[in-house]
Amino acid sequence: MSPTGYREYQARGLACVWTAALPRGAAPFVQRVVPDGCVDLIWSDAGILVAGPDTGPVPAAMRPGDAMVAVRFRPGTAPPVLGVPADAIRDGRVPLRDLWGAEADRLAEAVAGAGDRCGVLVAAVRERLGPPDPLVPAVVKGLARGSVRDVVDGLGIGERQLRRRSLAAFGYGPKTLQRVLRFQRALRLVRAGEPQADAAYAAGYADQAHFAHEVRDLAGEPVRNLL
Repeated sequence: MSPTGYREYQARGLACVWTAALPRGAAPFVQRVVPDGCVDLIWSDAGILVAGPDTGPVPAAMRPGDAMVAVRFRPGTAPPVLGVPADAIRDGRVPLRDLWGAEADRLAEAVAGAGDRCGVLVAAVRERLGPPDPLVPAVVKGLARGSVRDVVDGLGIGERQLRRRSLAAFGYGPKTLQRVLRFQRALRLVRAGEPQADAAYAAGYADQAHFAHEVRDLAGEPVRNLL
């Protein structure tokens, strides 16, 4: 159990649902959130906040007695729900009411009063969950296997169009998206017990030193602090 009582749960159509709570009497806690290409909707007593997508580490503070419930969107899937392109909220922490108006306040009240807070939040999201840009799965798959040039050639579109649609869907241009997704692939492998050199190679880094440099650039600290 982490200091925040963090838990993740699978949910169809989403990256995950997660909850976190800091008991009263505990010391304040700050979690370093690192880029993952995802967007989160986070409910707390203060309302609902839209988080990400991030390009660097962001500190997330919790005070004793705080509790959160959140849904995490897979990369590229949040814009149809939020009603804005992903680059409009890049590196941001935006109140959902700024995007949904009074509907966001009604949802926050419904979650607060529910016995199954996760269920209420997920149901509201699924009502709005529409198809993402059809390029999203092809871009994610293509960047995992090859270069941006390979993706452009495979999709038969220009680099400018790919960049424009990537910014709208993911919040990043394709090169930044590739860096973030590669970083997360390597981090998952290391957390699963793979040696760092093997994880770096499997994720597509030139070597372990390249991986270590990217981790410091994207996460602001060494790999060992993220395990």
